[in-house]
Amino acid sequence: MKFFVDTANLNEIREAHDLGVLDGVTTNPSLMAKEGIKGYDAVMAHYKAICEIVDGDISAEVIATDYEGMISEGENLAQLHPNIVVKVPMTKDGVKAIRYFSQKGIKTNCTLVFSAGQALLAAKAGATYVSPFVGRLDDVATDGLQLIEQIVGIYANYGYQTQVLAASVRHVMHLVQCAEIGADVVTCPLNVITGLLNHPLTDIGLAKFLADHKKVNA
Repeated sequence: MKFFVDTANLNEIREAHDLGVLDGVTTNPSLMAKEGIKGYDAVMAHYKAICEIVDGDISAEVIATDYEGMISEGENLAQLHPNIVVKVPMTKDGVKAIRYFSQKGIKTNCTLVFSAGQALLAAKAGATYVSPFVGRLDDVATDGLQLIEQIVGIYANYGYQTQVLAASVRHVMHLVQCAEIGADVVTCPLNVITGLLNHPLTDIGLAKFLADHKKVNA
């Protein structure tokens, strides 16, 4: 499984990279705004800065909702760096844009996916990644993990190369369960990834080792 960090914060990206397990980054306009990144030139420069840190796919989201606008924005984004993946919403025009980008050899991430049918359309259009939102489905009393499992199964049935990128992953158990059911990628905040480090028995064991060492070497 690949680990992507879902942020536009350069310090968090560096920390995740230095941990040695980071495979990529996902971003969106909300995350950019959270970091105070405003204006076209500033956003483009920020994407370039992320690409300088991470040797992996970087999802950069289009703002346009119409086909022509998505194509224009997506081509500009793709020109920034070979690792840029154009993030496109699951809409009719979005699916058309994914097909266009696929034919041009531009990587895509179909976002805001909430059903297996949507994921099937994205794969048939040639999406590189499809992003089902686990946590947001849980918020409306729907099993987000079940959707991940369903999409993984459908893609396996027909040999689709589209990677299942589990998004809106909010805690460690979400991440582990996504791994169990075969998601190709998980994207989440840094604290979810570092949360995998934690277990009380590890802390207790380490404390005992250090205490025993201190006794022997007193």
